[in-house]
Amino acid sequence: MSTFKVARSIPRKFVPSSLPRINRSYSTATESSYEYLKVTSPKPGVGLITLNRPKALNALFTPLFVELNDSLRKFDADKAIGAIVLTGSEKAFAAGADIKEMKDKSFADAYGQDFIELWSSTITSLRKPLISAVNGYALGGGCELALMTDIIYTSSSAAFGQPEIKLGVIPGAGGSQRLTRAVGKSKAMDLILTGRNFSGKEAYEWGVAAKCFETAEECVEGALATAEKISGMGRLAVKAAKEAVNKSQDLGVRDGVEYERRVFHGLFGSRDQKIGMTAFAEKRKAEWSNE
Repeated sequence: MSTFKVARSIPRKFVPSSLPRINRSYSTATESSYEYLKVTSPKPGVGLITLNRPKALNALFTPLFVELNDSLRKFDADKAIGAIVLTGSEKAFAAGADIKEMKDKSFADAYGQDFIELWSSTITSLRKPLISAVNGYALGGGCELALMTDIIYTSSSAAFGQPEIKLGVIPGAGGSQRLTRAVGKSKAMDLILTGRNFSGKEAYEWGVAAKCFETAEECVEGALATAEKISGMGRLAVKAAKEAVNKSQDLGVRDGVEYERRVFHGLFGSRDQKIGMTAFAEKRKAEWSNE
């Protein structure tokens, strides 16, 4: 949840203009104007949200999350969008929480106003898949933000970490819970109690990230390509699959498998189940109805 000054710079390989040129918008959600975000739709079915607070290394604070939640809700409601990508800059996905916003808060302020609850309320309730493309620094709240997403892609030189212990506090946006689920209790204890960073390469090796890329540009391109592929699937099945996987984090195996089976059975009531299985039997591509 903290922003830390960095000791070295990452070689500048990622040039935003190298991303796909936006000749047209594939979503009405991009019509909104934001101060701390760039919102685009670079591929059919894909929403792209870029944190844009460069002077503060994309430090997280409430006004940014108000905008982020608004843009996420609009993409989630847009029938033209099937998956969303969240990224930052080459230098920082999000270098932590803005300490200026919280340093003078009292217990009554923080607890009474449910400080930080706003940061996760929308992201964790999205129906559509959210992929984070993490480059540069993802520390404190930045690491927690990435952990909230459904899939994490990273570049090898990215720096993750939960350094809150160095500020006399602990992670407050899910870091102690989601990081522990991702890497196990012992490693999470080591990282959180020492506040040390871990690289994008380590994040991939430990199972925190799904894929690791050499450059920031490749990371963002990879996330967009995966989002486009997901968007090309039947929307009902994608939503159901996300729900089933998320249930695995809350239920025991037996209850989770039972839940999965009920959802599986339920999809036999959809048109897309008939479309998909018929297309497979006839060795042709399915044309989804999303019904």
